[in-house]
Formats: sequence, structure tokens, C-alpha cells
Amino acid sequence: MSKPLLVAKSLNNKQGNQQILDWHLLSDWANRHGCITGATGTGKSVTLQVLAQSFSDIGVPVFMADVKGDLSGMAKAGQMTSKLQQRCEQLGIDQVKWRACPVTFWDVFGKQGHPVRATISDLGPVLLGRMLNLNETQEGVLQLAFKIADDNGLLLLDIKDLRAMLQHLGDNASEFQTEYGNISAASIGAIQRALLAVAEQGADEFFGEPMLNLDDMMQTDTDGRGFVNILAADHLLQSPRLYSTFLLWMLSELYENLPEVGDVEQPKMVFFFDEAHLLFDEAPKVLLQKIEQVVRLIRSKGVGVYFVTQNPLDIPDTVLGQLGNRVQHALRAYTPRDQKAVQAAAETFRPNPELDTAAVIGELGVGEALISFLDEKGRPNIVQRAFIVPPTSQIGAIDAQERAEIMKASIVAGVYEKAVDRESAYEKLKGRVASSASSHPVPADDGQAWGNSSQPSANSRQPASQNQTQNPQQNQQQQPAQSGGGIGDALGGMFGNLFGGSGIRRRDNVAETLVKSAVRTIGSQVGREIIRGVLGSIMKKR
Repeated sequence: MSKPLLVAKSLNNKQGNQQILDWHLLSDWANRHGCITGATGTGKSVTLQVLAQSFSDIGVPVFMADVKGDLSGMAKAGQMTSKLQQRCEQLGIDQVKWRACPVTFWDVFGKQGHPVRATISDLGPVLLGRMLNLNETQEGVLQLAFKIADDNGLLLLDIKDLRAMLQHLGDNASEFQTEYGNISAASIGAIQRALLAVAEQGADEFFGEPMLNLDDMMQTDTDGRGFVNILAADHLLQSPRLYSTFLLWMLSELYENLPEVGDVEQPKMVFFFDEAHLLFDEAPKVLLQKIEQVVRLIRSKGVGVYFVTQNPLDIPDTVLGQLGNRVQHALRAYTPRDQKAVQAAAETFRPNPELDTAAVIGELGVGEALISFLDEKGRPNIVQRAFIVPPTSQIGAIDAQERAEIMKASIVAGVYEKAVDRESAYEKLKGRVASSASSHPVPADDGQAWGNSSQPSANSRQPASQNQTQNPQQNQQQQPAQSGGGIGDALGGMFGNLFGGSGIRRRDNVAETLVKSAVRTIGSQVGREIIRGVLGSIMKKR
């Protein structure tokens, strides 16, 4: 059976009798998504707090981003103030049961909450390309990097893994061209510069392991109340692409990992996306399609998504059409453009014959809103003017000491604090370079290396002609060792002797040049095949 969640109350003065009407959000329609819109300072944060606490009370875990730092007060019971007393008397609320919510604090930077991390591989090239603001050609090269890493069993976990992979592609672009297509050095350089920029903004702390397990967010306390997961986003919001990419990644993870449940009596989780306009600003078409798909289909996974932004026009029509539960706070129409926005916002509601929606939007006070929720049959109710009820938790932030105590007692304390850097693409590619260098050692030219301690060392700086005159036979023996000792050089020396070798270095003729080039090509191809085979067997695609 669905549970009604009290969100707002309205005053009805029909026929001279003042009536107080309650407006509820039905829990079984909460996963039909919604939006909270309105200008700055009109009460969106309090509405968000009321909705989140209502969901928590019925056992639904909640995730929200705290972009201003004031939602942390949900972890502490509220207190009556003069303004709240006045609002309670106005709405006929006799008594308020003040209580805190069970809260878990999270922070990408690990300062105001438990660290949140994701791997490069799990984020994927589409979301990563959007975060890096890449063009179409650069995104194609990034997708090739992911593909080649998968084909060679190279895990991309953090930024240094991706940087090493891109460097490997640039250094060996000609080898991959036939199978994978052109790899532009200019595109690789642009991606590397973009990675450096986001790393300076804090992305290097976000990418890595241990990766966030979303099950840790979908918890209830001993009283059966859902945990409210609050992401500290005041600093993260300074990197808007990182902020929006992170939240969209979380939505995608929920969509991909949760099972189908169909229509349920209440959501399994509710996700509030604050500053939602950042998600859609300059988003490419392929990303908008992905967002629309996730919003449309995640309902069947039991997840409700609520967008919080200033104007409903910040949300594309394809997504806005999926949002059945709406709360509209005041919009100020100071310019002709603002007036058009108000009119457009009014048209998104089901009309009320007794209410001029467009006019009311500009008249609403702080904490007052236009509300339209889905009814028991899933139909949008006609829009109503109402006051948001006061939350039972504290309005405003808690102090740093209170936050630290809550983090210390958290159910995930100590789980994500220590970063793990296991063997991945960076270590394997650097190991490959080291292995290649060790297979071509620099020879020792002193006499002891040849079993003759009486000969002068290379550091004696004797003229080459003098050394050749003193011991031409020894100089002839040293020449193959000085060529590098690789398979190509060994076979090259073998073929070279067929054309006549002497202890004196001379220029190769045409035949020798062709033979040595062919041998080096064969040797490098064999080496690459061996390396790819070993890497492919060690690490399969995650």
C-alpha cells in the first residue's frame, strides 16, 4: 500500500471559511521522477530537505549533493524558531516532532566526507570525453585507447594509467593504424592536456580504487529509516564538468547494476540532482540520448530521480516530459526574456481554472510554491498554490566537529579512506619499457668483460686507431657486442658476415642494408606478438 508523504499545506478561503488542505506525494508514484525549480533564495533547499526526510522516514535511502553546505543539518534534530513558529501557526501545525536523519557524508576530495572514487574504465569514453570537453575526433581517439587497452588486457584505473596508454598509442601509432585506424598525434596531445587540467581540479583524487560500492549508499538504520547520503559539493561545483559527470556516472551505475522490479510500493532509492542545468549545458547529442534513456528506464529499477534547478527550461523537453511530480517556487520576471521563461514554466503544469499560473509564479513568497503531484491513478493533479511544511531536522549546516563525529561512527568508516594502487596499465607499460631496455644492455668495454684484465678500459680515452693497431683481433670481437645484442642485430651480424667482415667499421652496402632492415622488422614483429600474447593471458577485460 502506498504511503502519503506530507509536503505542503494550502489555505483555502472559499465561502469565507478558511480551510487547510494537505498535499501529499504518494510513495508508489515517487519513482516517476520530478523536479524542484525556482529562483535563488525562494526555498528550493528546504523543499529538497523536506522531501528527502520524508523518504528517509519511510525507509527509502536518498542521495543528494550539498552545493551550498547547508544540507548537513539533516544529521541534527531541528529546533523551533520564531519564523518556524509563525509558519506552523499559519498552517495549523500544533506540534512538531523534531528528529535527525541517519546521514552518511561523502566527498570526492575526502575532506568533508568519506572519499568517493571511480575507475577510468568504469566511467567509460563517452562520459570521460564529455568531462574533458573533447571534440568528435578526439573522442574517437579516446575510444580507441579504451578498445586497445581492453584487447591487450590493460586495466585503466586512474589518470596515470590513461596517460601511459595514450603515450603508448602515440609512440606506436603506425603499429595500430592498420587494425584500429588513424591515431592523430595532435588529438593525443589535446587529450593529455585536458587530463592535466582536470587533474589539477581534483580528478586525480576521484579516479582510482577502492571504487564506490553503491550498496553502501542503499542502507537503512536500526529503526528502518533510509540513510541520507550527502555529497559535499561546494568545492566540487567549482569544476562543473567533473560534478555533472560524477552524478551522471552514479545514475548509470544504478541503472546498470540494479535488477528490474517494475512498479513498487515505494522506491528503492531516490536521487536528487541539484544544479541540474550543469548536466545539460553544452552536452553532445549522444550524451543527451544516454541521459534520456537512463531517466526513462531507471524507473523500472525502483529509482526516483528529482532534478533541482532554477528554471524548468534548463531541462530538455525529452527529459522534462518524464517528470510527473513538480514543485515550482517563484521566478522573477524582470526582463522580457524572464517573462517568456515564466510563461513557459506555467505551461508545463496541468491548468487550474481558478488559478492564473503565470501570474502566481511571480507572486510566490519564500517557502511558497506551485505543486502538482501524480494522483492515485498516476495522473498529474491540477496545479495548486501551497506552503512547504517545515522540516523536522535542522535548517542550516552543522559544525566541523559534529560532522567529524558522524563520519567516525559511520557504517563505512575506514572502508574508502585508504587508496589502493594495484598493477594496471601504467605499471605494465612501464614494465614493458624496462624489459625492452634490459634486453638491450649497454656493453662493458673494459678488459675484464672479455676475460683480459691487462687491457685498458674504455675510460682510458686512447685513440681508436691506436687500439686497433695494438690488438685488431680484440677490436673485431667487440664490434658485435657494441651493436646492441638484440635479435635483429644478432641476425644482422650473421648475414653481414656473408658479405665479408673485418675489424674496421665501414659503411654497409645496399644488400647489407636491405637484409638488416628485414631482419629488424621480423624481430620487432615477433617481439610484439609475444608481448601481446603474454598480456592478453594475464589480464582479461574487466
